[in-house]
Amino acid sequence: MQLKVIDSHTGGEPTRTVVGWPDNLEGLDTGSLAQRKQYMAEQCDWIRSACINEPRGHDAMVGALLCKPVNPDCVAGVLFFNNVGYLSSCIHGTIGLTVTLAHMGRITTGKHKIETPIGEVVAELHQDGKVTVTNVPSYRYQANVTVDVPGHGSVVGDIGWGGNWFFLVDGSQVKCPAVRSENIAKLTEFSAALSHTLAEQGITGEGGVPVDHVEIFGEPTPGVSDSRSFVLCPGLAYDRSPCGTGLSAKLACLFADRQLQPGQIWRQASILNTVFEGRIEQLENGHIRPIISGSAYVNGEATLIIQDQDPFRHGIRLDG
Repeated sequence: MQLKVIDSHTGGEPTRTVVGWPDNLEGLDTGSLAQRKQYMAEQCDWIRSACINEPRGHDAMVGALLCKPVNPDCVAGVLFFNNVGYLSSCIHGTIGLTVTLAHMGRITTGKHKIETPIGEVVAELHQDGKVTVTNVPSYRYQANVTVDVPGHGSVVGDIGWGGNWFFLVDGSQVKCPAVRSENIAKLTEFSAALSHTLAEQGITGEGGVPVDHVEIFGEPTPGVSDSRSFVLCPGLAYDRSPCGTGLSAKLACLFADRQLQPGQIWRQASILNTVFEGRIEQLENGHIRPIISGSAYVNGEATLIIQDQDPFRHGIRLDG
């Protein structure tokens, strides 16, 4: 058995796009994208773990399964996943998927609709290879939420939706390591403790959905960005990119605080100093539509071989 994949990275964050799988998995190409996400999780989660887990992958990798769209106006449907499960959305992954589709000869420059489990996004491939993604509506759900984190004291942050749920923290207002690359291990420990406390105390997004991403903001990189961020994803891997869904949530918070106007450019640097540019369109009820631009590069094609006798054919799984 085999899986065909194409690898890319967006601002340093990898995306492994699955472009071919066994013919007997009809559920990956039928029903809504939300139904396909459930089907993949329940019937063929081995695809996720085989692609992402060691020995073929690693914790920071994000997967994107390329499937047929329901809406014929869309060029593709996509399911996103990582080392511990499935993501509602992924903007860095959408940028990676877009350059992958161009690499495959399926699209050229211009605007293209892509279907995800939470709705359609529009990806525009520019002549210079950059990609601009018009995201789903985003908003700040709660402001100034205080969390007492063991070993770290009180942490105040906002809860925002940008395609995934985020707890967003101004690092200058709490006792946490500075947002610099030499502090990645310390930032990971701090963010993991915060994430654990959010779950333990039942602090959630709208409808009780877990807040599974933590985003810490630090001083801007002079001449590069308006802010620099550290993002811890579910699965406890940090995002090498500036995180597009996190930036979407950040833009919503800035707009709610009247610090960002429609059309104004915000440059967000990652912990590696790679940059996304974001701007917004104003919607009703305090919601915004984020528009995120970044660059991705295809860096590999592979056939993953699944041998029956291989004890780790589906990746190393620690869930039993």
